Amino acid sequence: MAPAKSFDVVIVGGGHAGIEASLAAARLGARCALVTHDVREIGRMPCNPAIGGLGKGHLVREIDVLGGEMGRAIDATGIQFRILNRRKGPAVRSPRAQADKHAYQRYMEDVVTTRSGLAVIEGDAVEILATADGKRVRGVRLASGEDVAGRAIVLCSGTFLRGLMHVGDARTVGGREGAASSEGISGSLRRLGLELRRLKTGTPPRLHRDSIDFSRLDEQPGDPNPSPFSFRTRNFAPNQVCCHQAYTHAGTHALIHDALHRSPLFGGVIEGQGPRYCPSIEDKVVRFADKDRHLLYLEPEGRDTHEVYVNGLSTSLPADVQVAVVHSIPGLERAELVRYGYAVEYDSVPSWQVGCDLQARAVAGLYLAGQILGTSGYEEAAAQGLLAAVNAVRGLDGGQPLLLRRDQAYMGVLVDDLVTKDISEPYRMFTSRAEHRLSLRCDNVESRLGEIALDLGLLDDRGAALLRLRNEAVGELRAGLEKIRVKVEGRPDRMTAARAVALPEVSLRAPGVFQEGREDVFGLIDLISIKLTNKKTPGHVVAGVLDQVENDLKYSGYITKHNKMLRHRDHLDNLELPPDIDYGEIKALSFEAREKLARMKPATLGQAGRIDGVRAGDLAVLTVFMKRWREEACDD
Repeated sequence: MAPAKSFDVVIVGGGHAGIEASLAAARLGARCALVTHDVREIGRMPCNPAIGGLGKGHLVREIDVLGGEMGRAIDATGIQFRILNRRKGPAVRSPRAQADKHAYQRYMEDVVTTRSGLAVIEGDAVEILATADGKRVRGVRLASGEDVAGRAIVLCSGTFLRGLMHVGDARTVGGREGAASSEGISGSLRRLGLELRRLKTGTPPRLHRDSIDFSRLDEQPGDPNPSPFSFRTRNFAPNQVCCHQAYTHAGTHALIHDALHRSPLFGGVIEGQGPRYCPSIEDKVVRFADKDRHLLYLEPEGRDTHEVYVNGLSTSLPADVQVAVVHSIPGLERAELVRYGYAVEYDSVPSWQVGCDLQARAVAGLYLAGQILGTSGYEEAAAQGLLAAVNAVRGLDGGQPLLLRRDQAYMGVLVDDLVTKDISEPYRMFTSRAEHRLSLRCDNVESRLGEIALDLGLLDDRGAALLRLRNEAVGELRAGLEKIRVKVEGRPDRMTAARAVALPEVSLRAPGVFQEGREDVFGLIDLISIKLTNKKTPGHVVAGVLDQVENDLKYSGYITKHNKMLRHRDHLDNLELPPDIDYGEIKALSFEAREKLARMKPATLGQAGRIDGVRAGDLAVLTVFMKRWREEACDD
């Protein structure tokens, strides 16, 4: 057996979780290695070539402020940018961008392979190595027989664990098209005491651009004045392309219904549970039989490729049925299918088996991130990869983990959901999952997470300086508006400019309603804008300062009321539960609560209350138990 190479942290997997994990570990000064089966596959977009979306865009912005690369990568390689939910409030607006997937992959490969302190090892990991007692990891073994030693492992295996692809009755072993499956890791995880389950995801067919009649489709352009994801992006002026919309119809649905007996999804061939919020087209026509049509988005996969992604047509139907379905759609009658859609099944680790730091409860030093924990999407994976790597590095010397709360970040919502819910289908982030979404907006991410990023050293010098400058400007503008008194048209009393901006008819960008004090308000804005501009601050950062302050003021009353309503829940999140509780001995708990609590081991009383099956009465019992436990601890 070849001698082991030794590192502080070993990251397994070159997808989005692995990228952000490896870059974060390197930024924090750890000696780290990224193990991937093919260097040219780092950053590949096997499914939708897009970044962001509802809730997901919030995650990308948070990843960016914590030093991650995803936002800058899509800013550099995006071909269409849009803000979703523009007609709704700022809390639920979210950026989304279409990527040139080949340019994006090259960007990420270059960043990873040139990062100082990060070694890239090309090989297939086949086993997680542990100490003789199985209590702590010590590295990974490659198919070549070589061992890569690591004090901590971040496993980001995506859909590769015993991956199995389906197109009709044709089955191919692999984690995605053109990539091999990983067959050994699953067995080693079971030997380490982890339970596994099968999940399923899928992808639609790709069409040749020149075979589509775009004149019969609805055009969907990008925003005329697009905004970048990253606050660190400069010189942002993307040359955007158009996407298009098409629709299925009753004839399409009839073709699908007639072929359901040939679908591996409905024939019982596929064991894994698929994502509820991104179902296959055959699932949609069955579950939503009352719908006479379904919307499809035709999205170019890049500037230099002829492939077009048919978003909304994910399927595992046989190839001949896929052709017939595509040709039934107006505008696609002569479309050439370059690649068929397929479903992929893979092993995952039910996420209640990790703690809030994303470390496996069964074995120390093993951190999990991405689809292995039952999530779907590049953004959810990248967020977990970053957090897992930060905690892995901090854990090397006994440091405290980075634990984001639900009221701090969507990343906090994501992790809390993973450790408190028995997730039986691929998890997807939405704004509706965040009860604090009025405070968790895209415009205030720098203020929410900036100090954490600076304290941990996750940003380079330029990024840290820009972040400090931006957040200082927010504070200066807010303080200045509190001092200036104004008169607003139609309002009887003079008031502070801050209070005036909270009114629905007043805007920092629309001065018309001010009768007095207007010059002071806009003089203040000009002074701050000039200060930022003189420091060579990107224009979108200057605009973001105004957006955040205005939205902070307009939402302040709602946030106060909302926080008051949630205060009791927040209090429960501060009440830590002893890690060694024997829930089976607390007979006053319901049987279901005892079972769920023993399995998920919540860190706080608040987390216990968010576990499915733990009712108000069970929380009351736990509260009494904690009171007695504390009294006994004080007596000792």
